[in-house]
Amino acid sequence: MMKRQWPPQAFYKQPSPAVMSGFLMLALLKVAAAAPTTPPSGDGATARPVALKLPTEANVLTTLRAGHPRLILLPEDITRIKNFIANDATARGYYAALVRNGEKILTQPPVERVLIGPRLLDKSRTALDRIYTLGLLYRLDGDRKWADRATQEMLKVATFSDWHPDHFLDVAEMTHAVAIGYDWFYDALSPADRATIKAALVEKGLRASEKAYQTHAWWTKNAFNWNNVCNGGTIVGALAVADEEPILARYLLVQATAGLPHALASYAPDGAWSEGPGYWGYATMYTVAAFAALQSALGTDFGLSTMPGFSEAGLFRLQGAGPTGLFFNFADAGERAGDEPSLFWLARRFDSPLLAAGAREAAGKNGSARDLMWYDPRGTKAEIANVGLDSQYKAAHLAFFRSAWNDRNALYVGFKGGDNKANHSHLDLGTFVLDALGQRWAIDLGGDEYNLPDYFGKLRWTYYRLRTEGHNTLTLDGQNQDPKAAAPLIAYHSSPDGGLAVADLSAAYALVGATRVQRGVAMLPGRHQILVQDEIAAKQPVDVVWSMHTKAAVTINANDAHQATLTQGGATLQARLLEPAGASFSVQDVNIPAPQHPSPGVKKLQVHLPEKITAARIVVLLTPGIEAAPVPPVTALAQWEKAAR
Repeated sequence: MMKRQWPPQAFYKQPSPAVMSGFLMLALLKVAAAAPTTPPSGDGATARPVALKLPTEANVLTTLRAGHPRLILLPEDITRIKNFIANDATARGYYAALVRNGEKILTQPPVERVLIGPRLLDKSRTALDRIYTLGLLYRLDGDRKWADRATQEMLKVATFSDWHPDHFLDVAEMTHAVAIGYDWFYDALSPADRATIKAALVEKGLRASEKAYQTHAWWTKNAFNWNNVCNGGTIVGALAVADEEPILARYLLVQATAGLPHALASYAPDGAWSEGPGYWGYATMYTVAAFAALQSALGTDFGLSTMPGFSEAGLFRLQGAGPTGLFFNFADAGERAGDEPSLFWLARRFDSPLLAAGAREAAGKNGSARDLMWYDPRGTKAEIANVGLDSQYKAAHLAFFRSAWNDRNALYVGFKGGDNKANHSHLDLGTFVLDALGQRWAIDLGGDEYNLPDYFGKLRWTYYRLRTEGHNTLTLDGQNQDPKAAAPLIAYHSSPDGGLAVADLSAAYALVGATRVQRGVAMLPGRHQILVQDEIAAKQPVDVVWSMHTKAAVTINANDAHQATLTQGGATLQARLLEPAGASFSVQDVNIPAPQHPSPGVKKLQVHLPEKITAARIVVLLTPGIEAAPVPPVTALAQWEKAAR
């Protein structure tokens, strides 16, 4: 097979010696104007924040829409969806997938109250997905079979002893499911079934929420996903029965809308989410469902959707996925960047054809019920291509760099500082992922099985995937980073020719005696190579290991252990150790002991300094495909920082 090159030789223009000697970091940084990191003007993806006008119990229901259905999809929305199905091939494909999924549900038994570990969450989510699928089908074609099967599902969960309030996400998602079903199938339910389902929704769902607010449960004003999901589910549930249970609904809506801003503040200032891309999706999906329900039932979301950062959240989702279709999956996140229906809602809410195009890319040909609910045909790949190649997320301390959009072979690196105290975090400050030539070369192993002993407790930092050694960063004296440490990005720059970021990791290694540890990651001029540079100083000698996890085959050059060749999928990545002269590359298999999830085929490219040091610089150049790549001069990170200011 012919070896693929990056970039194709016909398009590769090697920088002149003058440019290369000026770069690291001055040639790159003399470009004053950074590449744009927001959608092109006119896209409309940025909302102007307005003051919150949170409701009181006296006024929260004054605009309640009478009758059913009133949650998320109103009759005019059904007309809109039918028009898309009739006239838009993509929407028609989503509808065909919806019918297939609905027919499959008809053959399956209702969920049972079976916990997996300490959670009922799997069953709550199954019920929720089924209700949305069956409900949308029923509202589109009126076929009684969909209503009958949904009724069966709701009556079954109504028999559960409870919806497992010990793990309140379970209650929240089941409340959401039954609320949608009660509202959308209201006229199809018999009076007896309606009463049974409503009683379960109130007693097993909303009364559990009421107790949580009365006892100041920790999630009610938490800053991350539990807040979005639990307050969001409560909002949807309360609105479903607000006309029949007005006193309870008023109380719950006031409490939930007051709690949500504590989590919404985590999107500020630029839409990023410190729990990782997986929990960005989880939190955002339930947030937009709550906003959509408030808008449809009350005509307002009380300004919540205009809180700083939320209108930019969709762009974070686009930037966080590499050209391979894989996330920079830091924290407890999986790497697959799949369907994201909330992007459609965000596109409509913030008038963004860009996000609509991104939503269609994420959904592929087989969108879900929620993709079809919020479908937006606007935007093309041209909108995506006009997004800035680089981006920085200031509160989450993340940076992304790429050579192109809409090109699976593009070069991409995601790099993080971050905060080890963030919810779902790993001890991974300084880690990175790398895509090129259609392959993910530097991988993040993601989270492990949540039911491992004390996964969220005192044993958390004993599990390989969560430990420092399990990430693409530095390990000093074989120890984890400080779980309380944070690593700010202290420099960031983007120009049309390349970009860079520097993270200060010093606090992460202070417990082992390090006084200064910094990592810089740069996409070099021409956007063909990545440079990773570390500088370490310590008050006593420390052992230093540089690591990069990969699924590629790794060969160390027999004549020069400063060079390694990685191959996978018919593509090649060259790794070159520029400093220190006395170090060399090595490779080892990653064998994770049971009961942790295994890692078949994963290797770790390492640089293990031959002796303990009090000062060192490690510089690794990563070049996709090019056999004789230009080698840049090495410049101190202090110069990177100075030039970036």
